[in-house]
Amino acid sequence: MSLGTFTHSEALSIGVELELQIVSRHNYDLMPCAPDLLRLLEGRKLPGAVTPEITESMIELATGVCSGYADALSQLGEIHDALVEAARKLDVGLAGGGTHAFQHWAHQRIFDKPRFLQLSDLYGYLSKQFTVFGQHVHLGCPDADTALYTLHCISRFIPHFIALSASSPFVQGEDTGFHSARLNSVFAFPLSGRAPLVLTWQEFEKYFGKMMATGVVQSMKDFYWDIRPKPEYGTIEVRVMDTPLTILKAARIAAYIQTLGRWIQTERPFEPSEDDYLVYTFNRFQACRFGFEGNFVDPATREHRTLREDILRTLMRLEPHAIDLSADGALRELLADVGGRGNDAQWLREVHAREHHLPEVVRQQSARWMSPMP
Repeated sequence: MSLGTFTHSEALSIGVELELQIVSRHNYDLMPCAPDLLRLLEGRKLPGAVTPEITESMIELATGVCSGYADALSQLGEIHDALVEAARKLDVGLAGGGTHAFQHWAHQRIFDKPRFLQLSDLYGYLSKQFTVFGQHVHLGCPDADTALYTLHCISRFIPHFIALSASSPFVQGEDTGFHSARLNSVFAFPLSGRAPLVLTWQEFEKYFGKMMATGVVQSMKDFYWDIRPKPEYGTIEVRVMDTPLTILKAARIAAYIQTLGRWIQTERPFEPSEDDYLVYTFNRFQACRFGFEGNFVDPATREHRTLREDILRTLMRLEPHAIDLSADGALRELLADVGGRGNDAQWLREVHAREHHLPEVVRQQSARWMSPMP
């Protein structure tokens, strides 16, 4: 299979994908109802799409191409309402969150689709353990070389996206101590982590050709990188976020990525180098483990500061670009999260501290996702 040409897309356009939990309204464990939800939505006109994921207790929604924050929020809202309506007909709940708090992987069913069955044959139990839930954001790039430049510049902000979206503190009934435990499941897969430092599409095509020659990969889907180019869409795809508990938070994070992309593509503030990645896995781990309190090492200066400090500093720097994109309101809300309101992992822990019952935590997070958008 060829890598294909890098499709033209509108620079800085965005698209949002969200993987959602399907839960029983009796005990709030996961429910294998994706086929039924898809049947109810069949033929319904939506601005994006609703598709299956690897196990039947998951469903994915995806917007179409969005011009910015308001457009993304509108599309997410319309798809959200259609999904909620279908879920209520089936008497099941839907929820955000990067992991389900107490489900057991062995109870999950692989969705009957050729690619998912092939992945199950290849990865064994890891496929069922991959019942975790993430947000992906596509960012439009005017050409392939700009896409690779943007990818490597935006990689230094991966810990920001993890800390802002973190919503997976509980796994199989236990508090993991992590803000984002979901990514530990992703890291188990080969070809996860970072993309190679290649800055021209010609060189990337050579790299892809070598990987194909090994027989290890057949398409870009075989790379589970934190950010990967998607030539068929003309985008880069940021893949490290947990699914937030609300579509509002998901749209705000997409707006942050779009604003960073505008700053990077217009001002070209960095010259990517391999040394940028010396602290990459350290910074990413700190974000997963400690959220905003994680230690962040600046790739250029080697200065240490908290992730909270680095995100606040970055949000202030981006303000002119956010205003130009009409995303300043969205970024102010993220500023409030970082400044004291906390992330979704903190909210989930606070609910558990009050209720001492994980099914009640899932009930409340499902109620939060299924509520009408304010």
